[in-house]
Amino acid sequence: MSRKRIVVIGGTAAGPKAAARAKRLDENAEVTLLQKAPNLSMASCGYPYYVAGSVKERDMLLCTPAGVVRDPAFFAGAKGVAALTGTEVTAIDRAAHTVAWKRTATGEIGHLPYDKLIIATGSSPKVPPIPGRELAGVTTLATLEDADGLREKAKAMQGGKAVIVGGGLIGMETCEALTDAGMAVTVVEALPQILGFLDPELALLVENHAKAKGAAVLTGVGISEILGANGAVTGVRLADGRELPCSLVVLAIGVAPNVALAKAAGLELGTTGGIKTDAHMRTSDPDIYAAGDCVEVTNRLTGKPMLAPYGDLANLEGRVAGENAVLGDTATFPGTIGSGICKVFDFAAGATGLSERRAREAGIDVVTALNASPDIPGFMGAKPIVSKIVVEAATGRILGFACVGAGNVNRQVAEMAMAILGGLTVDDVSMADLPYAPPYSLAIDHAIATAHIVQNKLRGLMRGQSPLAVKDRLDNGEKPLLLDVRGPKEYEEMRLGLGEKLVPLGQLRKRLGELPEDKHAPIVAYCKVSMRGYEAQRVLEAAGYDNVTVMEGGLAAWPFAREK
Repeated sequence: MSRKRIVVIGGTAAGPKAAARAKRLDENAEVTLLQKAPNLSMASCGYPYYVAGSVKERDMLLCTPAGVVRDPAFFAGAKGVAALTGTEVTAIDRAAHTVAWKRTATGEIGHLPYDKLIIATGSSPKVPPIPGRELAGVTTLATLEDADGLREKAKAMQGGKAVIVGGGLIGMETCEALTDAGMAVTVVEALPQILGFLDPELALLVENHAKAKGAAVLTGVGISEILGANGAVTGVRLADGRELPCSLVVLAIGVAPNVALAKAAGLELGTTGGIKTDAHMRTSDPDIYAAGDCVEVTNRLTGKPMLAPYGDLANLEGRVAGENAVLGDTATFPGTIGSGICKVFDFAAGATGLSERRAREAGIDVVTALNASPDIPGFMGAKPIVSKIVVEAATGRILGFACVGAGNVNRQVAEMAMAILGGLTVDDVSMADLPYAPPYSLAIDHAIATAHIVQNKLRGLMRGQSPLAVKDRLDNGEKPLLLDVRGPKEYEEMRLGLGEKLVPLGQLRKRLGELPEDKHAPIVAYCKVSMRGYEAQRVLEAAGYDNVTVMEGGLAAWPFAREK
């Protein structure tokens, strides 16, 4: 029986995973991996930390957990895969079942036959047609060579100024990296907020944290030109005419799938521009599979196609493609709910499922809630986190969850990701049996408490508004009574300074006479995290007040200026 010939194009994440999976499941298969770049299995998500210097050695980005560099010799010996680096695939001949290749260093060319082909060509950074983009000092952070160059520039330019164009995941991680490396960094984001996977309530909190760490963040304005002299960057001109001097510009406005090879071969592309595949990661050609950043996938909540250029998904997709290439279509990739997380200085920002904005864009009626709390008990060294949950109004099914802060954000997002994947409702999660001990969790875990809050809203027990909604009311001329129900000491340490009235919760029942006589008067109750704000609402409603709302998340979630 002839050996099955499997050819994999691309050697970063999906490609190596596909090749290794194929060989594991069919030891007799002849598996060849072709990689244009000089390296294999690069941990590209680690590039910002290499730039900052927290990843000390370059090879750490290329190693297995045991510290072995994943080079061609490793793939040949440990995996049984022939990995050819510096080898670009220039064409796919579907009729002949061959790929044409070229050695990037020597120009040598050749052809390689395949029985099954896996395309894992990844993505490339978007580079807008900004005048001056060719100047020295303008870079992206997409390749290991980019990371090498940026690391050296950051060392050489300590004390200098850098502008990062784009406030997404890579942009904010690079902001931290360059700030830690000693540069003065400004992030310029054309959209109204950074980190577009978050709703504004949480994005503003992360922005404030970045500013507190010394970074400048400009939103709602783009770059019109990169300025230079003698072939090198000297600054940028914003769309509103302002100029920012700098010696380094990092373009971080997202990535686009690398589909030129697939398109030239006549493979079908999806509506998003990525290669179209079925659940088996099979393309429109039954002998060709595709995986990773170059493909479009299905959003499991909306059913719509989307691009999801994440390293974990690339590995999962590659695993499916590799298995199916040797065993037939036995494995499936069900799509994504869009889970992600990033580090921004001392904060983590994570999300899973749909944001409120994306849910409403999909035509789904949702109810949301904010929760601010410590991640563990105060006596165990708690750190604050703020989260937002998005729930389908008609069913209570959890559709989305996001969390930011200095505490254990990852745990909260992971818990809710599994709840979303399981189709759970807030009622299900409100009684979830999670592991508890003071070093690891509150007695009622933050995620469960978040479910309790939105459960109360769905049952009509709580009427809440986000701090953004409260601020909008004030800006629009409304004059609700802002009722702060914390203690006097807390009030002296931190307060809004917007004419609020302080009535500690423990005194509220005795001091109702100090509130408006009109029981229809609008009142907004809050405390530090608004647990006491909710209790105040219940007290006031029992006393006949019918226009009381709780500012969800309290002062901990207030992203605007305060008096102190």
